[in-house]
Amino acid sequence: MRRLPLLLLLLLLLGLGVRGEPGPAAPSGAQCLEHDCFGIFWAARSFAEASGECERSGGHLMTVRSTVAEDAIALLLQNRSGRLWLGLRLERSLPCTQPAQRLRGFQWVTGDRSTDYSNWASSERRCGKRCVTVSRQLRWEERSCESTADGFFCEYNYKGSCPRLPPAEGLLVTYTTPFDARGGDFVVLPAGSIASVPEIGLDLRCNEEGDSGGLRWGRDAPGAWACRLANGGCEGTCGEEGGRPRCSCPDGKVLATDGRSCSSPCAGAPCQHHCIVTGTTFLCMCEPGYQLAADGSSCKDIDDCAVSPQLCEQVCVNTEGGFECQCFRGYKMLDGHCRPISHCYQAPCDQKCEEVPDGYRCGCSPGYIVDPREPSHCVLHCNRSQCPAQCDPHSLSCECPEGFVLDDAESEKICVDINECDMNYCQHDCVNHPGGYECRCHAGYQLLNQNDCGKILEEDGDGGYSGDLGPEAQTPIPSRTPPKAEHLHPGALVGIAMGALSAALALLALGYHLAKKRCGSPSSMDYKCGGPHEKEMGLQPVTSGCAASSQKL
Repeated sequence: MRRLPLLLLLLLLLGLGVRGEPGPAAPSGAQCLEHDCFGIFWAARSFAEASGECERSGGHLMTVRSTVAEDAIALLLQNRSGRLWLGLRLERSLPCTQPAQRLRGFQWVTGDRSTDYSNWASSERRCGKRCVTVSRQLRWEERSCESTADGFFCEYNYKGSCPRLPPAEGLLVTYTTPFDARGGDFVVLPAGSIASVPEIGLDLRCNEEGDSGGLRWGRDAPGAWACRLANGGCEGTCGEEGGRPRCSCPDGKVLATDGRSCSSPCAGAPCQHHCIVTGTTFLCMCEPGYQLAADGSSCKDIDDCAVSPQLCEQVCVNTEGGFECQCFRGYKMLDGHCRPISHCYQAPCDQKCEEVPDGYRCGCSPGYIVDPREPSHCVLHCNRSQCPAQCDPHSLSCECPEGFVLDDAESEKICVDINECDMNYCQHDCVNHPGGYECRCHAGYQLLNQNDCGKILEEDGDGGYSGDLGPEAQTPIPSRTPPKAEHLHPGALVGIAMGALSAALALLALGYHLAKKRCGSPSSMDYKCGGPHEKEMGLQPVTSGCAASSQKL
């Protein structure tokens, strides 16, 4: 009686007769659509148990996001009755369903709620953790997740697939998917599937990449298999010589290392720049400015300056794959030629620049002169009484030279010279010039400034020029000591008084004459130009000291 427990313990230690967690069962049926496969499992499981079995086989409980997935369910059921789990559940954090929403607040086992389809059996509102089953009528029903369903659907997603092999006479092909589904009715097979052909002892795997980037059937051993099955796997032509299949490629391509694919001779060629196919081989070529090295594949730079010394006008500098022309110091490259550096090249002249021995000199276009205050700028100038105005067609504003006013009465904008001599600027005589005027003084007078004249005083004895006298001229210093004062005879005093009276009368007459001449113009004229399109002319009465002088006289 005691030996039996010891024997059981020994079996447990050796791992005999004791099964661990069962592996994933094979599906009762499967369908694959492009890169997605669906399997049906008829086994009584709770939601958690069914989800675990799908995950162990590399998938998850099925999501039904469109009518395409619904059609796959209909094919897998094959009119068999029962309720099977889908991958849709309501977590405890959302205690009640929400009928207004397409998924009622449920969530797919993939962690999202996206779908274009739903097919609920009823609109009942239930609370608590819920999961979803589907029946033969394809209607969705809410159920307790701990209850047992008759089976479940698993979904498997892949990045690529292979089409089924074309039928071959006398050859039966059986397929096995990565999730252990078997059969011969698959339309497409996911990556990693195996196609078995017992009649010729051939197993192919869906994992080879073709020229289009998709997957195709292949095997580890190189070379073709029987040509009647999928062209022997040849990308080109499959032929059997002496009962042995062999692949061949079209012109311009060579057989790859797997003995079935065709590739360009330049595929994997060691050419540094270009590879040219010549029949069944290749030739390396280089970019312009390089030449093929001795190894026949790499390229080395050609020293263009050494090969052709006259490439450049002054200095030639070799570069990688070419050359560059440069100039000596004191020269600059302009339009492909070396030119002496000009002082005018970066001169700040507004319009024109002229080279001079020590540098440059700014000039102006016709209608302009150099601004005397800033020699690099130009200002408008007119040497006639009328000149065309400079107008901006965009802003419709016009400019005139200094000393001119715009006259827009004509169809064309004209600048008219202002006659400053009509404005009584000058004290004596006035000469008008285009854009300005000149004041001149009578004999015995000289200009004190631009407009006013001052009398020229003479020294006693030599009648020499006394210089300009301004408003605050100092009294001249006498050249000799004045004589001592003496008592005069009464007759002499009368003569002196009469002489003084005569001199006073003469001075009054001269003053009246000067005042009348100065006050000869009854008015003064003043131009006010507020803008390029405005001109105002106002008359102002003269209120100077001349009137006062006339009254005194």
